[in-house]
Amino acid sequence: MDLFGPGSAFNLLPCDGDARYHGPVMTKAEADEFLARLLETIPWRHDELVMFGRKIVTTREIAWFGNPGLSYTYSGTTKQPLPWTAELLELKALAERLSGSAFNSCLLNLYHHGGEGMGWHSDDEASIVRDSAIASLSFGAERKFALRHKRTSATTSLTLANGSLLVMAGITQTHWLHSLPKMKKVTTPRINLTFRLMRED
Repeated sequence: MDLFGPGSAFNLLPCDGDARYHGPVMTKAEADEFLARLLETIPWRHDELVMFGRKIVTTREIAWFGNPGLSYTYSGTTKQPLPWTAELLELKALAERLSGSAFNSCLLNLYHHGGEGMGWHSDDEASIVRDSAIASLSFGAERKFALRHKRTSATTSLTLANGSLLVMAGITQTHWLHSLPKMKKVTTPRINLTFRLMRED
């Protein structure tokens, strides 16, 4: 399925981390088919966060899948995992083969258009195995992805293509923030899958 092997990935970061962009790892037809199936079959719901003591409901929609018992707590809320679907298991196997890492869960984000994005943050919650890889598959609209060093404020960015894979590993989450800036000119949806390794204790 993949057009580019692990050796073709390059590290976006100049220091303190490893964020490797593999580019498209499937054909456009395959990526478009996955987008359509995910839009139709995933039980999407708006995310609920607690920020500064207030409950906020996001316009973007999410879904949390994983092995039994792997709850995920962030921004004051806890998600219970849905059972794996055939499509997600297929994509998990692809991400594991290309990244060389194992995953037991996946957070899916649906951005309906470019007016929806994600602010600066790190995926460094205690429930995630420290310094483990996070593999991000993108489907649909091409969107900018940015990283910013926590100490120096150095930044780097790229455009994530339809059907592409980005793998953040090692000490990346300790030293870097990342975001998905809003792009008002984008009118079509994007789905992002981030495969993770959660603590099972």
